Amino acid sequence: MTERNIKSVRGWCPGALKPMESGDGLIVRLRAHAGTLSADDLLAIAGIAQRFGNGLIDLTRRANVQIRGVTQDKLAGLWSDLSMLGLLDPSSDAEAVRNVMVNPLTGLDPTEICDVRSLARELEHRLAEDQALWQLPGKFGFIVDGTGLLSLDGERADIRLKAIRIGEETKVALGIDGPEGTIWLGAADLQTAADAAVCAGHAFLDVRGSDVRSRMRDLPETARLQMHATVATQLALIEQIPLGGETRPRLGTLDYNGSVFAAGIAAPFGRIEAGTLRTLAALSIKLGVREFRLSSWRCFYATVSDEQTAKTLLAVAQAHSLIIDTTDPLLAIDACPGAPACRSTTLDTRAAARRLAPLLNELGCRCVHISGCAKGCARSKPADLVLVGAGDRFGIIHHDTARAEPRDFVAPAQITQLPPLVRTS
Repeated sequence: MTERNIKSVRGWCPGALKPMESGDGLIVRLRAHAGTLSADDLLAIAGIAQRFGNGLIDLTRRANVQIRGVTQDKLAGLWSDLSMLGLLDPSSDAEAVRNVMVNPLTGLDPTEICDVRSLARELEHRLAEDQALWQLPGKFGFIVDGTGLLSLDGERADIRLKAIRIGEETKVALGIDGPEGTIWLGAADLQTAADAAVCAGHAFLDVRGSDVRSRMRDLPETARLQMHATVATQLALIEQIPLGGETRPRLGTLDYNGSVFAAGIAAPFGRIEAGTLRTLAALSIKLGVREFRLSSWRCFYATVSDEQTAKTLLAVAQAHSLIIDTTDPLLAIDACPGAPACRSTTLDTRAAARRLAPLLNELGCRCVHISGCAKGCARSKPADLVLVGAGDRFGIIHHDTARAEPRDFVAPAQITQLPPLVRTS
């Protein structure tokens, strides 16, 4: 643990060793290896959140877990407990570069092409060990996707590894993020795919130029072609691979041909109280559920072996105000923490979201983003409807991001008047 400085800067992501200041204290982000935490881990995290934070926990869009409301004087104790759990990296640099997202059902899903957990862990290890790659931008991300029921086709990443079939063989396609989406460079064997991804990371650093914050999609065409030539020597040629649309989370009991293998549970806006997490984790241990998978949809999946176990766990989750129904309108709304948790706004974004949720069908919106300010936290992609904080009101934006110019405005107390306002905008 070599770096423990606290910052409050846009353009980077917090970690466990490099927390970020917020309106309710420090945010400590945990990056689970291969997106997996044990039930024992969750029980311990709940206890840590209660002892060292304000008892609030977030599930993030990058499939991480955040402990909120930590104060500077409690960091040492928090770090000690995380270290004993094996949830702390050797340094903040090694932690920051280990930004790898894995589809949550890999190894469980009977419809996936292959189990990519070993590939994800190998890539994480290579990133953390290779100090040259610590120069990658803070938000530079990798996706490792075994495909299946919950593929990550709709999620954006700088470097993407996706399991594919070429004839009877299983290969891993490597793609990089371009202005218009994924550009596929070729395919590698499962055993060498991590090598290819690391090579792509080095190639990016070689051609990115002087802007250390630039991402893969920001590269000029000449730099991208140069990078492609470097990486292509390690890859077999493949045809362009179509990506699917944005995947909607599947919640409740997940089964295939009548065999139950997981239970999906979402937290409204990703927020879960430590007491609720403690209850779920303790019940899971009692039921013999040992493992949970994190996802980019602010939900997690318990690995279960039978329907009754799933139903028992889901019933308790629902009783604690968690979401187990894929059609719940709250799942269609991404809302930043808002006030008072964030100093950038005076608006209670999540209260506004709860008032707006029953109106989504009338509004005809599949996805909504509510952001307290133009930074657009909680969602980077465009949404059908965006409400962005502008003083004591929300600006209204259609089919764009929070950075766009609002077309109209609405007061928080007038959220229920949005349908006619949106129709006439």
